[in-house]
Amino acid sequence: MNTESRAFSATQVSISGICALVLCIGLARFSYTPLLPLMQREAGLGDVAAGALAACNYGGYMAGALLASWIDDSRWRHRLYSAGLPVALLSAAGMGLSSHWWWWALLRFAGGLCGAAAMLLGTGLVLNWLMRAGRRPELGVHFMGLGLGIVVSALGVMLLSRWQLGWAAQWWGLSLLCLPLLWPAWRWRPPVPTNSASAQAAALDSRRWLWLMLAMYFCAGWGFVINATFTVAIVERQPLLAGQGPLAWLLVGLASVPAVFLWDRVARRIGDLQALLLAFGLQVLSVLLPALSESLAAALAGALLYGATFIGIVSLTLAVVGRRTPANPGKAMARLTLGYGAAQISAPALSGWLVQSTGSFRVPLLLTAAVLVLGMLLLVALMRERG
Repeated sequence: MNTESRAFSATQVSISGICALVLCIGLARFSYTPLLPLMQREAGLGDVAAGALAACNYGGYMAGALLASWIDDSRWRHRLYSAGLPVALLSAAGMGLSSHWWWWALLRFAGGLCGAAAMLLGTGLVLNWLMRAGRRPELGVHFMGLGLGIVVSALGVMLLSRWQLGWAAQWWGLSLLCLPLLWPAWRWRPPVPTNSASAQAAALDSRRWLWLMLAMYFCAGWGFVINATFTVAIVERQPLLAGQGPLAWLLVGLASVPAVFLWDRVARRIGDLQALLLAFGLQVLSVLLPALSESLAAALAGALLYGATFIGIVSLTLAVVGRRTPANPGKAMARLTLGYGAAQISAPALSGWLVQSTGSFRVPLLLTAAVLVLGMLLLVALMRERG
């Protein structure tokens, strides 16, 4: 066991990972969702430009995933993860400094890089530390940071909106609210793991299994990004629901926090892939509800279901791959995330164009449901594989 790992407790390392996810995913990524309608009203951001900005963020995430998949040196992985923590704050605060689209695009790309640093490198470091310390890896605790990031972004925007602050001031306000998280995220980072001659990365059993997983995760990424980008805008666009967008986004976060533990229990009872199939099916329903009904009940029910399912899909998938490659879980997760990232680049850009062309979110939502059904078919094929 790495002697440095004794310097921290499992609770401290978990808190560090959770704070990192809130900073690098909640602030640097998810804050864009509740602030999008305000930026469209006050800064003149159009639907196509909004979708393109989301694509820039996921382009950064995918670039980070590519980098993480190439780097074997644990010291460099630790350095890049550490750099992502302060840059996440700077990328969010910088959004309020200019209204130029190219400036926003650059910062959204940087925020995507930070997201990859926390989600892939950070998660890999936390999992590796727990295994080296002889602790059972409870990734459910770590992935609470995703749900808490949504809650923080939603509550922050709801609070700042009460003070009638503009879009730029709200970016600065959210950055200040998240600033205290930098200390535990940095102070209790898992140390650089020592390399062991006996620690060999376990190869994935089947090339066909890996490609099916990549394709399945692409479908999951498509389902994730449409809701993550447009949930608030979908609600705010409906005349009878104006002002309820942040509430829907808050419900997404509140549903996702306990869901990580629920899906862990479901997976233990019925199996990982079976649990993934169930999560996909429920997410199809979460997409269809707002597509087929414009009621507040449908919007809020869809938000709850989405929050409860996307976190399960992510945590179950990464946990499966992480257990297959215990020596370097972050690298394996990064390779799988390339499929997820490809969807996160293409889906919001295409959806923004469809919304602007049709004047409605219904077509992109129905398309998303179809992509998720394809993901379910791929999961069925995965179940037939020995891997």
